[in-house]
Amino acid sequence: MKEISYLILLVLITINPSFAMVRGSILGDGAQPQITIDLSGTVRVIYGNADKIYCATSSDNGVTFSKVKLVGEVKEMHLGMFRGPQAASSKNYTLVSAMDKQGSIHIFQLNHRSGEWAEKKIANDVDGSAPEGLMSLAADQKDNFYAVWLDIRNDKKNKICFASTTDLGSTWSKNRIVYQSPDKTVCECCKPTIAVNKSKVMIMFRNWINGSRDLYLLQSDDQGRSFKTAVKLGTGTWKLNGCPMDGGGLTIDSKNNISTIWQREGAIFFARPNEKEKQIGTGRNCSLADAENPIVTWNNGMKLQVKELKTGKEYDLGKGSFIKAIRTAKGNIFSIWESEGKVLFKNF
Repeated sequence: MKEISYLILLVLITINPSFAMVRGSILGDGAQPQITIDLSGTVRVIYGNADKIYCATSSDNGVTFSKVKLVGEVKEMHLGMFRGPQAASSKNYTLVSAMDKQGSIHIFQLNHRSGEWAEKKIANDVDGSAPEGLMSLAADQKDNFYAVWLDIRNDKKNKICFASTTDLGSTWSKNRIVYQSPDKTVCECCKPTIAVNKSKVMIMFRNWINGSRDLYLLQSDDQGRSFKTAVKLGTGTWKLNGCPMDGGGLTIDSKNNISTIWQREGAIFFARPNEKEKQIGTGRNCSLADAENPIVTWNNGMKLQVKELKTGKEYDLGKGSFIKAIRTAKGNIFSIWESEGKVLFKNF
């Protein structure tokens, strides 16, 4: 049987040289893993297990990991379907957010020099305003951190809320509703995404207008102090009486070029603002990494897909869900996913 499997693989590679099969190693028990990479190239994987948050650190570009450390514990923490701990790393610090089911956003801070985690101030300034449990974090080059989440303050309808911290989570700026749908609510179960480059802050979210569940982009050129009018992504639309539970991915490169990835009606699209979207695959649960040399990940059923857009090279990692990837300082691809209650990783 092993000889037959090898022959099948050899035939696949011969027919399609861009096809490569890889399999992962188990990092630990858990779900909803996230990856960060700081300016020194250190890779950190953050994930949840019940009400606890864990961090695994690699100083060799994701080849090996130190002993997994406990970040903190959040009672009744959201975990599953993009709900779970979020993370971002700057040069000197990593912040992790975790949302409880009552709607509070808990913040934990790692000092890279000391290696110690500390719990910081709750990020949302209205009690219970974020019960949906969907948010994202980003960091700039100067240890400033930015957050976006779904928030129901004032009218119990989901809106896009933004805040930032310049003192590493000890205090947060006044929370601001930066977008509210004219049809009262944005898509209730799709995670918003945030990306930062210097003073530019971009937020992508799935809207709900006239029955359509399309992706929109908010742009700030002044570190989030003000945002321009939201712009729809792509030329198509998706009329849907329900939530697809699929938010997508967003990057900004060094020249402030913006790239997005998202799903519509089971198709995976790559798009830039004011340009026609390009289909690159089929499936859902997509993400985007490496602004300079984009890597796209998604699920096609239970099949894990990784694709480098510039080369067209694709990788098959087997079965699992919620796959994500980054490019390491050495130029390799490091990927994580969950499968049967385990967090798995692969460096290739």
